[in-house]
Amino acid sequence: MKKFFFFAVMAISSMSAEAQVNIQLHYDLGRNINSASEPNRPKLTSTVEMFKPDRLGSTFFFVDMDYYSDGVAGAYWEISREFTFAKPAESSTFAAHIEYDGGLTNNKYAEKNSAYATSRFQQCFLLGPAWNWHNKDFSKTFSFQLMYKQYLKQKAQYNGAGDYKAIASFQATAVWSTTFAHGWCTFSGFADLWYGYTPRFDAAKGEQKKGLVFLTEPQFWLNIPATKGFSVGTEWEFSNDFVWVTTPEGKKTKTFMWNPTIAAKYVF
Repeated sequence: MKKFFFFAVMAISSMSAEAQVNIQLHYDLGRNINSASEPNRPKLTSTVEMFKPDRLGSTFFFVDMDYYSDGVAGAYWEISREFTFAKPAESSTFAAHIEYDGGLTNNKYAEKNSAYATSRFQQCFLLGPAWNWHNKDFSKTFSFQLMYKQYLKQKAQYNGAGDYKAIASFQATAVWSTTFAHGWCTFSGFADLWYGYTPRFDAAKGEQKKGLVFLTEPQFWLNIPATKGFSVGTEWEFSNDFVWVTTPEGKKTKTFMWNPTIAAKYVF
């Protein structure tokens, strides 16, 4: 998943109340770096993001699509709505945040006629307060969200132990962006910490284990002003108990993963 929030653009767009859209294409190096645990990780991911402010707050969504060489491997999306009555010029504001997350995978490497060739994941609703901050020229932005997270019932992904139960949880999210070097460079990203299902399986109980999951995806972009919207850069995904890996029989499941990408982006 590529969950990138371009808050610098968001902040500027809130002044003009115009929708902002960007498209990203990432070449994922995870399969090369983690060849033993992620031999079938898709190499390409596209991301489409949209942010639209209005007089009551803002709407944001992104859609990620992963690709095998013969087509789409899966999709994931998040859509959120924030309600605030603060003026755009205020540097520090509180908002009510509502969000839905959900995804679908298509594993072409699964056994023929396997019930787990396709699976749904991360189906949940989130609700909670958000604190948003920016400096005077919007070159630096920060957001923090602390949310109640309600997982929906979903089908087990790999082990065949039955459906995962709906569970109540929480998620803390931090999002940042800083643009410097006269607009040529942007360092941005997010960090999530939540409680939910993990890649670990409890054979004694016959169910998937639950625990804390961490995910962060810092990005660095080299912006090219002459193109009026084109950037090249990289994203480094760090995670723990997030990636569902392929593990040889008898081997301990690897929990910490690093998956960098080489990327291009265009902001409309």
